[in-house]
Amino acid sequence: MNVAPEAIAPAPDAREIAAALERLLKLRSLPFGMKLFADRAEMQAIPRIRRPQHIHTLDQIVAQAARLGWTVGVTAEDLAGAQCRAVVGLGNAKTPDWAAGNRMDGVWFQDQPGAAAHQAAMHCVPDGQYDALVVSPLASGRLDPPDIALFYATPGAMMYFINGLQWQGYKRFDWSVVGESSCADSWGRALVKREPSLSIPCFAERRYGGVLDDEMLMAAPLEDMARAVLGMEALSKNGFRYPFPQYGIQQDVRAGLGFSYGNG
Repeated sequence: MNVAPEAIAPAPDAREIAAALERLLKLRSLPFGMKLFADRAEMQAIPRIRRPQHIHTLDQIVAQAARLGWTVGVTAEDLAGAQCRAVVGLGNAKTPDWAAGNRMDGVWFQDQPGAAAHQAAMHCVPDGQYDALVVSPLASGRLDPPDIALFYATPGAMMYFINGLQWQGYKRFDWSVVGESSCADSWGRALVKREPSLSIPCFAERRYGGVLDDEMLMAAPLEDMARAVLGMEALSKNGFRYPFPQYGIQQDVRAGLGFSYGNG
């Protein structure tokens, strides 16, 4: 079917979305994007790309984009161990040893069957399709566009973002918690399922990625980020804004409720 060019919606602008997320959610770190490349030469061609000088976890690479504003490209050889590689599908990491969870047996799980069940529960990009990954602040515009966009925020900000997602075309969201390796719940799930994915960052993200105690992580295609921004703008016009002002636990609640819902 032929579609007239004017009927095709323009792609969301990553820079505009980054600015809106920072303004609406009062973010303490930068919204960033991820993009996978089948050929590492494409990764190397990105302007001002940085390459790791040491072996890192992917949590550290993400933090360099979100906390330092860097654009960083990695291949399987730059990442520590199969767990980081497996989630984003680099380096054919999903070996029988990885699937058995042998490195996590007795560390995060009581026995090997539990470790294997955890590995099977993770959302991971299939192996063999990609050779490199780039993480970059959305405001840089260097990924044009990213496969997914991500940001860290407090639980209150996350609820407001979700309210924005639900403003038009309501959908209930059901997210899961895989436990350790929860990057599989965020960027792994969003890359695989192409839908909003919320996670409670795990030990590795907090120890190696500098994630704060009160932060959660949202990952979603850029189109969903744009939809949530439009929803939050609409909620703002209705008087619902983040951070949420405290009303008081002993006040007569009717005046506050009446402002939003009327006096009926």
